[in-house]
Amino acid sequence: MQPLPRSFYDRNAVKVAPALLGCVLARRWRGGFILGRIVETEAYLGEHDLACHARAGRTARTEVMYGEPGHAYVYLIYGIHQMLNCVCGPGGDANAVLIRAVEPLPESPPWLHPNGRGPGNVCKAFGIERRHNRGDLCAASAELIIGPRQGGRPRIFRGPRVGVDYAGDWAREPLRFCDARSEHLSRPVRPG
Repeated sequence: MQPLPRSFYDRNAVKVAPALLGCVLARRWRGGFILGRIVETEAYLGEHDLACHARAGRTARTEVMYGEPGHAYVYLIYGIHQMLNCVCGPGGDANAVLIRAVEPLPESPPWLHPNGRGPGNVCKAFGIERRHNRGDLCAASAELIIGPRQGGRPRIFRGPRVGVDYAGDWAREPLRFCDARSEHLSRPVRPG
């Protein structure tokens, strides 16, 4: 499994989020890889985006978002769920893509959780923990990587993000991207 190059992530999250649909999330596990096809993402665009963690500026938590693109940003939400994000660029812009849903690939060993519908379940299914925060997704030897697209070009649906009502007008921005053909989305798409 070859990871996507750093140049893939060295763009604003609004470009990276739809490009990640169909790409393969891979986690080294017991001499092989747990695999899944990314089918839902959300873009978080930086300090001006009131739904983005970077809205508070540079903190110990968000420091990774200000660094080199192509690293994992993993954080705990509600004290329960880990969330996996890919840091995007250009470097220093503090934007990232949340991986919201992943569908199983037939060649994958069994997942660690029954499904990958929703960002918390993605992390449970792949055993992603806080220790993966700052991990280099572009390093071939890394425990967690994202490989190129499989299964053809997705039919992309774009709509508002989920669960960010606190962000005012930013809650309605169409920054959620889904493969509309997938049966493994966290929420159904509502074409307008």
